[in-house]
Order: sequence, then C-alpha cells, then structure tokens
Amino acid sequence: MKNIILLFIGGLVTTLAAKAQLKEAIFYPNIKTAQLFVSGNQLGYPVMNLNGSERLELHFDDLDANVKNYSYTYQLCNADWTPAMLSSFDFIKGFSYQRINTYRISSVAFTRYTHYSAVIPDNNCAPSRSGNYILKVFLNGDTSRVAFTKRFLVVDNQTSIAAQIQQPFNGEIFRTWQKIPFQVQLSDRLQVMNHLQQIKVVILQNSRWDNALTNVKATFFAGKKLDFNTENEIVMPGGKEWRWLDLRSFRLQSDRVAKANYSPRATEIFVKPDVDRSQQRFVYYRDIDGMYTIETTESINPYWQTDYATVRFTYIPPDNVPFPNKDLFLIGQLNGYNLDDSAKMVFNNDTRVYEKTLFLKQGYYNYNYVTIDQNDPKRAASYDNTEGNFWDTENDYTILVYYRALAGRADELVGITHVSSLNGRKGIQ
Repeated sequence: MKNIILLFIGGLVTTLAAKAQLKEAIFYPNIKTAQLFVSGNQLGYPVMNLNGSERLELHFDDLDANVKNYSYTYQLCNADWTPAMLSSFDFIKGFSYQRINTYRISSVAFTRYTHYSAVIPDNNCAPSRSGNYILKVFLNGDTSRVAFTKRFLVVDNQTSIAAQIQQPFNGEIFRTWQKIPFQVQLSDRLQVMNHLQQIKVVILQNSRWDNALTNVKATFFAGKKLDFNTENEIVMPGGKEWRWLDLRSFRLQSDRVAKANYSPRATEIFVKPDVDRSQQRFVYYRDIDGMYTIETTESINPYWQTDYATVRFTYIPPDNVPFPNKDLFLIGQLNGYNLDDSAKMVFNNDTRVYEKTLFLKQGYYNYNYVTIDQNDPKRAASYDNTEGNFWDTENDYTILVYYRALAGRADELVGITHVSSLNGRKGIQ
C-alpha cells in the first residue's frame, strides 16, 4: 500500500509539473543583463529556422566577478509553454548540454563582473524539432541549479500568413485599440483533420508574452485556408509610444536624467519624474517597442567595457494621491515585463510619489507604467491611468501558428510572420 501511495504522489507531481508554464526568470541575484537575440541584432527576437543557418547570441553578467562553470540545455515546450512530454533525446541533436567557454572579466568599470557569451545552437548541441524552447543556464553540470532561463522559437515553416492592422469597427474601442485580421494557408504536408484541435494561433504585441492573445480561433476554415477576422478575439489595446532613458554614458547626462551622484566605486542616476500621459495628445516618435540595447559612447566593447548604476525612477500620480485600490508597476524588457515585486512601484508617503530602484547596465532603455486592480483575480495590466491607448501607436505584431499531428505529443511551430501597425498607413513609409 505504501508503495502504491508513493507511486500515486510521484505521478501527481509529474502531472502538475507538466502543466506548469515555463517562463523567463532569473533565479540568482548575481545574474544581470541576461540577453538572447538574433546574432548581430539586440532588438531581434530569438527565432531560428529548423536546421537553418541562423544563430542566436547569449550574453549575461555574473556580479560575483569570478570564473564559474556555466552550461546550457534546452527544454521543448508546447504552444502554452508547458513542457512537452518528450525525452530530451527527442528534441536535442547531439549532447544534452553544452558548456559556456567564452567569458571576459569587466574592465573600465567600477562594478566588477564576469561577462559570459555563447553562440547558439552549437554544432554539438542543437534543437532537432520545431516549437517553443526554454534555454536553461545552470551551474557545475547540475541541471537543478538553474541560474536563469530564456525563451526562443524554432520554426519549420509550412504555412503562408497574410496579415494587416486595421481600426476595429466597435465604436467603443475604435480610437484606442488595434485589430489584427489575417489568413493562414496550410501546406499539403500538414494533415489537418480537425483544425480546432490541431491548429493553435498566438499573437504577440512587441514580442511580449505577458499580454499575448492565445487560443485564437479561426472565423472560417475551408480546405487548407483559415481566416481570422473576429472583432472580439484579434484586437489589442494600442498603448502609447514607449518612454525612453539614454544611459549610454553616465558621465554625459542625457535629457531624461535629473542628476547623478558619483563615488569612487559606484554611480547613482536619478531619472526625471514621470507623470500621467493618458490625457496628453498622441505624438508619434520612433521607439524600440519596450526593449533595450547595451551600448556605450565611451568605450569599444559594450558587453564587458560598460558599467552599472543604481537607477532611481519616480512617478508622480495626479494630485500626489496614490491610485485607489490599484498597484503601479514599471514594465519593459529591462525587467522582463514581470508584474511582481521586482517591478512594483512603492508609494512614498513623505514625498507623495511612487519610487522604484533598478540596477542597470549602460545602454538605451524603453519603459512604461501600468496599473493592476488589486481586486482583479486575473491581474490584468492597464495603460488607462498612466499612458493611455491610441490607435495611432506604432506596434509590431508577431503571429505564430502551431500544429499538432494526430496522436502527436508536442506542438510544432509551423508558421510565423511579422506585421507593423504602420504598414499601409497613409503618409508612413
């Protein structure tokens, strides 16, 4: 009986683990500025073709400033980022993990750190199936000692996708939301008997998964063509062009820096206070859609010749009164779009403003503010009180098409396309 109970508990734990979504996260406080992007393009979302020539770059810093034994491996996931019920031998070609051998001790910086980098995939360790992947970076060959995780995609393109951005017909959201109608043409290689079960579609706004549209259903299906044109499923709030912070130089203070304190071993940056923009008139300017780039204007290599600073953000609420029954968050790629304590602004009763401190590397950053209703069980983030939503906003949308074969055990990524909300707009090139 005891063995039966243990087997039952073990099976239950395995089932619950399989249903848990895997997210990007940093588990050790000494890990900073973890990046994974298309080789040579810090703003390129990490996507590569199955068996293609594309490569991704992995970069991260260890503030312990010594040399450690870091390795990485892959975990194949389904469209909803739950782990695929497959052995690593089914989705990794070659060795199951690869050691990171390229590192450099920082120089020309007060903050001491070791910068690690790798080109992915390695010829000896590469994904062998299409789909969603979690890259796990771990210590000393022990896969249970995960330092951080990053998401990336491997696509086996077997579809053609035609998409555009329109204003919704609904008068309530006509001026504030954006509609993403599109059509998907499946190739003959895909054996689709039931598109509702075998085809899954996800829409990302500015490469974000925290507000992604998932389980988008086709309005019409005929033969190998799926049409998506529902008014209530393929619309998203437009938001506003992102706020910016130029930290490429700590010595030459940019327009968004109020002041800086310099000491022999550290730098402290005070960002100019931010205010509510929801009632301000919309103005278009080029941003980088919430992302950041590690850059410097005063040295050669930005990855190991740049410094860190303690950066203090301030948000002044209307009339210096805290939002009733709402929490305020600072979001952007700079904190992984996380809506947890690492991004939560704290209201200072003495100064009557919200405050947040981050430890950031030299570079160029986009960020915004959102509120979450404390009584909302879904914890939906809103721009209504901080930024506003505008149909005119420039957003980049990514459409992902997944397929699962009959009796298949994992979702395959078989289609991807990008479309900008500026495409086809009059007067915009």
